[in-house]
Amino acid sequence: MSGTKRVSLTIDGRRVVAEEGTSLLAAAGEAGIDIPHFCYHPGLQVEGSCRMCLVEIEGLPKLELSCSSPVREGQVVRTASERVRQARRDVLEFLLAEHPLDCPICDKAGECRLQDYYDLYGRFPGRMAEPRERRAKKTPIGRGLILDRERCILCTRCVRFLRQVTGTGELGVFERGLGSEVGTSEGAAVDNDYSGNLVDICPVGAITAADFRFKTRAWFLARRPTICPQCGRGCAIVVESVEGYPLPMGERHVFRITAGEDPAVNGFWICDLGRGGRREIDERRHHRLLRRGQPAAGLSWPQAAVEIAARIQELPAAGRAARMAVVLNSRLTCEELGLAKRLFVDRLGLTQVFFADRKPGAADRLLITAERVPNARGVIESGFDPRLPGLEELAAAEVLLLFGSDLAAHHDESALAGALASVRSRVLFAAHAGPLDGLSDLVVPVAVPAEGSGSYVNVQGLRRAFSPAVRPRPGVATVVDVLTSLARSLAIDPGGAGAD
Repeated sequence: MSGTKRVSLTIDGRRVVAEEGTSLLAAAGEAGIDIPHFCYHPGLQVEGSCRMCLVEIEGLPKLELSCSSPVREGQVVRTASERVRQARRDVLEFLLAEHPLDCPICDKAGECRLQDYYDLYGRFPGRMAEPRERRAKKTPIGRGLILDRERCILCTRCVRFLRQVTGTGELGVFERGLGSEVGTSEGAAVDNDYSGNLVDICPVGAITAADFRFKTRAWFLARRPTICPQCGRGCAIVVESVEGYPLPMGERHVFRITAGEDPAVNGFWICDLGRGGRREIDERRHHRLLRRGQPAAGLSWPQAAVEIAARIQELPAAGRAARMAVVLNSRLTCEELGLAKRLFVDRLGLTQVFFADRKPGAADRLLITAERVPNARGVIESGFDPRLPGLEELAAAEVLLLFGSDLAAHHDESALAGALASVRSRVLFAAHAGPLDGLSDLVVPVAVPAEGSGSYVNVQGLRRAFSPAVRPRPGVATVVDVLTSLARSLAIDPGGAGAD
């Protein structure tokens, strides 16, 4: 039982129960009642500067800020009375008096709070006859971020994020009154590994990302959640992509990755390393099977599974453990690892099962871990003892199955080529073109994590499941599909009940 006191109140005629100390805005949101706001963000300290979240509380003479007003027992709150709606129209009119008419060309159009609230509160005509204030519209502020001061409504979300979350404080509000504007402190550029969050939290398109500007429109984007595979944190992310129109028929492109919400893992933020992961979904991808570096015309991955199974079956069962090696990686899901263990260890009896992962990087105090793989804990929980293979161990194999290309990062290229030259059958299952392509007899294209489903165990020991965020291209299989086909070609039940 939780010891937190709960209070009961009424919001718009609906009984709401919330924890003591919760703001009215948050309590209403939990009850499905949306209160408009600009400056409030659940991951930042309350500012109360935009005045958009005003509500009427019975017994109080003035409208109150719902973002900073705590719930109280027996309160009666009205969030949509005519008095409240008029106050919101007044706030919007002040904001729009100096706001540029950029909606047709603004990257935020379609997901802009100012645009949405104007539509919600009446589409009233402007009354200002004077020319609008002119400000700098394309100011680079660092890390590929562009600041448009004409669009800025001084909600200060960006300033507070850099002070309260990253602690770097590159942005501030300078000057006074009508001259107030967001800028970099003493000309210092925004330079931290979480700068992309400024684009996410800006409610009006004042801060945009250079690599997304004018590339597509928000209403074309399909947004699907998944788990970031770039380090061991396992942050919740949202992959935003377009498939088909307005792209040519059959084409797909991932335009950005934004932060998902997971209070136990990443809260509301993700790092720029995770955002940059969008490139690996589309770029340098294998889309066709390769045989000795050349496209294998007419060969599908189910046919390749039969061919690989035949190579394995040529090995005498008694000596298979010493004559076959498999190199896995910690980007595989728990489900893929479980299937690999049943197939290679339990059924085929292999002892030469290794792991090759991306090299560690630098960790920070927020989200980024030293591990550059998402499922190192899952590897242990799946019963593996991960170990990088030595060149002599690779050279001793007659059949070698490689999952991923990270092995090349751990050995000298010429020495690795010399070791693999003595291996009779070399099969690479890889999503991206890499140095191992030319050293393999057969390259089978496989899906990246965003194209598959399964679960990861992060550095905190938390297991998180995910579904496909984008579809693999034709001819690209998930590792689960590949292992299942291989098992069946070997007359092994993928569930572990078959016989070899």
